Amino acid sequence: MTEKTMERRRLPGAALAALIGLLLLTPARIPAAPKSDLWDFWSDHDPASTVQVDHTQWDTFLRTYVIADHPSAVNRVRYASVAPGDRRALQRYIAEMERVAVLSLSRAEQFAYWVNVYNAVTVELVLEAYPVESIREIRAGGLFATGPWDDPVFTVEGETVTLNDIEHRILRPIWNDRRIHFIVNCASIGCPNLWPRALTADNTEAALYESERAYLGHERGVTVRGGRVTASSIFDWYREDFARTEADLIAYWSEFAPDTVARDLRAAGDRPRIRYEYDWQLNEP
Repeated sequence: MTEKTMERRRLPGAALAALIGLLLLTPARIPAAPKSDLWDFWSDHDPASTVQVDHTQWDTFLRTYVIADHPSAVNRVRYASVAPGDRRALQRYIAEMERVAVLSLSRAEQFAYWVNVYNAVTVELVLEAYPVESIREIRAGGLFATGPWDDPVFTVEGETVTLNDIEHRILRPIWNDRRIHFIVNCASIGCPNLWPRALTADNTEAALYESERAYLGHERGVTVRGGRVTASSIFDWYREDFARTEADLIAYWSEFAPDTVARDLRAAGDRPRIRYEYDWQLNEP
């Protein structure tokens, strides 16, 4: 190969730098959503257990930094305002959760535990990388990773878990409740609200009920304009958890949507045109 040929094939330094910069700034494409697939190790529980896990530190953080009355009706997290001491308290909470004997808890305590851990770890990942415009910029798994969901982020009972493990290999297959999608939070505007209190065995049912209604009552959940239905991509990614057909989806949305939206949904018919969207912008003020 001649020197001229090699020169023609060599990417100029400025162009190479620009390409690398573009790859770093361009959010990675989100792959197909994981299926619900039980991790058998986490199947055990103790129905007679009366142990209550202490989530006070997480609850205090949420009360301090979640704006639950934002005009947009999307709960915002004041990441930029988190004090160093409160960040350390959050990290201590996560470390304490790693020492919990999860398999010895009741099912209700386990559910609250896993949701709180998922949301607390997600917030900590954002704080570690902050400032970022989207959680998809957090790519601990490498340049072409699709966000932090498959990164090992938490170790408990001798097992290292990822965020995807918690949601798709523990929560979804064990509890089989569509409302799980409304209570785990991915730090994004398009996501259902970060619940502004720590979950407990006592408040979980109310939190699930209110989270589902709030999301479907908001335009990022489902809207109808000019006969065209626009819905959150959550209902596309996890269709199997919500409905078998689009007609079933319409019926489900109509049950919880505001009256005017429900009316328009019914008018859209059994085979409506549905466009799925999701806003990955960080859920900060």
